[in-house]
Amino acid sequence: MKVVLAAARGGVQLSVSGPDGVTTSTVTDDDLPATVRALERDHRPRWVWADTSAVYPRLLRGGVRVERCHDLRLCHVILRRARATADSPLATADPGPWDLASDPTGEPTLLDDIGPALDPAEVHAEHARQLEAVSLSAAPGRLRLLLAAESVGALVAAEMAHDGLPWDRAVHDRLLTELLGPQPRPGARPVVLEELAGRIRRHLGAPGLNPDSPVELLRALHSAGIEVRTTRKWELAEVDHPAIAPLLEYKKLARLLSANGWAWMDAWVRPPGDGSRARFRPDYVPGGVVTGRWATSGGGALQLPKQIRAAVAADPGWKLVVADVAQLEPRVLAAMSGDEQMARAGRGTDLYQGLVDQGIVDTRAHAKIAMLGALYGSTTGEAGQLMPRLLRAYPRATGTVEQAARTGERGGVVSTWLGRTSPAPSETWHAAQRRASEVDATETDVRRARQQARDWGRFTRNFVVQGTAAEWALCWMADLRLRLRTLGDGDASTGDARTGVPHLVFFLHDEVIVHSPEHVADQAAEAVRAAAARAGELLFGGSPVDFPLDVAVVDNYAQAE
Repeated sequence: MKVVLAAARGGVQLSVSGPDGVTTSTVTDDDLPATVRALERDHRPRWVWADTSAVYPRLLRGGVRVERCHDLRLCHVILRRARATADSPLATADPGPWDLASDPTGEPTLLDDIGPALDPAEVHAEHARQLEAVSLSAAPGRLRLLLAAESVGALVAAEMAHDGLPWDRAVHDRLLTELLGPQPRPGARPVVLEELAGRIRRHLGAPGLNPDSPVELLRALHSAGIEVRTTRKWELAEVDHPAIAPLLEYKKLARLLSANGWAWMDAWVRPPGDGSRARFRPDYVPGGVVTGRWATSGGGALQLPKQIRAAVAADPGWKLVVADVAQLEPRVLAAMSGDEQMARAGRGTDLYQGLVDQGIVDTRAHAKIAMLGALYGSTTGEAGQLMPRLLRAYPRATGTVEQAARTGERGGVVSTWLGRTSPAPSETWHAAQRRASEVDATETDVRRARQQARDWGRFTRNFVVQGTAAEWALCWMADLRLRLRTLGDGDASTGDARTGVPHLVFFLHDEVIVHSPEHVADQAAEAVRAAAARAGELLFGGSPVDFPLDVAVVDNYAQAE
């Protein structure tokens, strides 16, 4: 069964497609959660709506969860750009309301979110255009899987924001105090930072220096005879001067204070008021990166530093199941290229160590450098020296990324395994290439064009692998989400995850955290592993590549390291 949901005059229109045809009704905004709950309980339909981020949070607050959906806005972005659907009416149409990015800020109502331009007729029309674009494509099966995974990802993002990552504010405060000193008054530096600032000033002979000002700091460094071009830590680390050690420590702690200090905790970690731990509720943005990776529009969930991970703590009677995939992108490359020799290197073991065992390189460190060089197009230093060994050992894997790079250098587009397609270079890029081929082009013109071509080639080289890895991760979470719903003692269909059901609470590219009742935590860990295996099967069929996980059942995030 399929249900199309769209804003309508007087409420929300539901068009239910079943074996007896289509029935249409309109319900009020207040009655929508109960109506959706009943349909979900009795039929488990696929919900079709304009934007999950607009519709689903309201349903969650109303105590309703759905199993699957089709997010028209996210899917429109994929199909609009996909090489496989480039000739479809959807892809060739003039820009319209579906091409406008959703605004993740603010708290508009459901009807405001969906927008007057996306009335029921337009929602139905867009759904029809998308179905047509997929059916006319060269690989409709892969595109359908991509659209389904992207849409489930949107459900997961909304659920994780609703449920929140369990957080111990007292532990967070203790960790900050140990590193920075007691919380200062507003506008003042913590005592540890102030002491470091004093040492920096003395060593540089700059008593009035504000080390938070890059301009002042660079001027003070130059005055002290330290000739650096920037104040970035990688450049400062090369300098031998007594001011550098306290300066690097200051920058590290100042970053912690700014990104995850007391002000951040007050803004993003809120007590729930029901006796359980506080919750960190970031704003995830599925597909926020062109490769399909997620981004965040607030809270910085994708950058939780190790210094404060002990504050991510399970509720009493619960556990955190922390899992990350070992060498996800190299394994994805082996699978999508069909390189069996590379697949054998990582079968059931650390892939980098597998390269050593196969005699490709001499150390695990060199294996990692060589592999990252292949993925990101490094041609200098150790990576450049080691690359020829990978080219000889794994011609299919390296050939896949080399071909993607050459396509990008020519101004072409590339696609992931399931069909997400890279953007084309800008008109400025093309203008630079044309200028370099003109009769009166200067050496500067030629160098600029070649550099821009190489840069774009590095982007497309990584796009195919990073984007396919993002697809694997979406399939992993989608399968895991369903497995978790069968565990525990609660009702997985409600909007409250703290009813005894394990649930996803964190995602970072190749890592997930599940919050689970303690008595089913081991089962949740097995579900994580089974879902990873299933994701590999969904994408790559009978490929010999496996996706081993590091899984830990812990009380807090720091214990998983």
